[in-house]
Amino acid sequence: MDNVSFVIPDRARVAILGPSGSGKTTLLRLIAGLEIPDAGKIIIDGRMVNDPFLLVPPSERGVGFVFQAPALWPHMTVAGNILFALYDCTPASAQERLSDLLDRMSITHLRNRYPDQISGGEARRVALARALAHRPSILLFDEPLTNLDDDLRVDLLALIAESVKDSGASMLFVTHNAAEATSIADTTLRCKNGQIAFS
Repeated sequence: MDNVSFVIPDRARVAILGPSGSGKTTLLRLIAGLEIPDAGKIIIDGRMVNDPFLLVPPSERGVGFVFQAPALWPHMTVAGNILFALYDCTPASAQERLSDLLDRMSITHLRNRYPDQISGGEARRVALARALAHRPSILLFDEPLTNLDDDLRVDLLALIAESVKDSGASMLFVTHNAAEATSIADTTLRCKNGQIAFS
């Protein structure tokens, strides 16, 4: 990324559209704290999380991240993967939140299965539930519908849109698909060669 500067309002739904290699994923990883910028500042909810003298770790940024691949822990059940994000809750509140998310994602029947026992679409639902679990203020999506058939893409896109709205979080949704960007976001940023422009 090169000389990028923009502000995302609270509850905004923003798509980042651009070809592969344009810097979209790098931008999300910088916001999440998975990459360290060479210069500049990142502010989330009025709190500085990155500058030349400060680096707030990803777990303390209030960010939920859904990756291109579901990235589920293979040795944990569906329930275990979601509970992993609720490590700082009391057991009772964690179980209550888990039940709510399983119901919302329509995967209650999968709670005791392992990642290799569920479909690709179901795994995306688990990944979404995990990202929502700790009620983040920002949700980042890095092409979460890659390699899904058209009907499943439509269903999951609707589920993501509904989940983001219900959560009250701001959203950055990376895609190279203009139709996806238009359907899920209020604003689209164009990313090309590490630069960002509003369209």
